[in-house]
Amino acid sequence: MEIIPAIDLKCGKCVRLTQGRFEHEKQYSDDPLRVARRWLDEGATRLHVVDLDGAREGKPSEENIAIVRDIVRQIGIPVQIGGGIRSRDTAQRTLEAGIDRIIIGTAAVSDPSIAELFAEFGERIVLGIDATQGKVAVQGWQQATHIRATDFAREMVAKGVRRIIFTDISRDGMLTGPNIPALNDMIDAAGIPVIASGGVGTLKDIRDLAATRAEGVIVGKALYEGTINLTDAIATAAAHGA
Repeated sequence: MEIIPAIDLKCGKCVRLTQGRFEHEKQYSDDPLRVARRWLDEGATRLHVVDLDGAREGKPSEENIAIVRDIVRQIGIPVQIGGGIRSRDTAQRTLEAGIDRIIIGTAAVSDPSIAELFAEFGERIVLGIDATQGKVAVQGWQQATHIRATDFAREMVAKGVRRIIFTDISRDGMLTGPNIPALNDMIDAAGIPVIASGGVGTLKDIRDLAATRAEGVIVGKALYEGTINLTDAIATAAAHGA
């Protein structure tokens, strides 16, 4: 199971939100490139970047994308990014920036034609399913829908989705542990690789996730708050993988 450190960007700074709430923001660094180098030095094989400004505004932030280009150019490991990618043109331009994978969430809900992108770009597009109480949330987590997350996963897999990032919003940034039952339901429903996100706070959480069939886990606040060391998390995942 791959451990993927998260770098959330807001106004060019490295921050974390709690449960996706913009009013609950904590800044950790004004130098995201230095943060990326730290995760590389501690063993990261991939970085997960979120353009929070893009997620809220519905289009990528030029400032944040410029930072991501620097990270891609200087760090040398694959980078996946989400936030505000809601059209084919935006997807194409983002991939041309050297980013390995892009994550599409809201667009897949609001625009049925977005499914064509999954067929066109294949493995380079990941479906982000963000859920609250089992239902899909959109618009940077600000708006809930009545769509069951597992039903949406099945629908999108039928349209060509090859990988899913599943986030339980209620656990995100809380350090209270991942929602293992919801994750297992998503893995069973999707039948394709699923990356878990939300709630990781201890090495026990890593062990619990490693025992599932999750392909990877995105870890954010726990790394920044120091409740988990990335090198230890990677070793734990390797030792306890299913």
